[in-house]
Amino acid sequence: MELMLNSEEKRQLMEILEEHQRELLREISRAKHHHAFRSTLQRKEHLLESIIRKLEATLAEELKLAL
Repeated sequence: MELMLNSEEKRQLMEILEEHQRELLREISRAKHHHAFRSTLQRKEHLLESIIRKLEATLAEELKLAL
């Protein structure tokens, strides 16, 4: 799958994803005694972190090209 976004759209998506990641981390901290639920949240958070890193890399590359 390929998703084409301009820089502004990428920045907006990053903000949304980062907020969602913060929410997941809060939920993980509250789910101390619910191991299965906590594991599911942690997997989602790791996947989200991977997506955020990829977006950050593309934004950084765009900034280099713009300079």
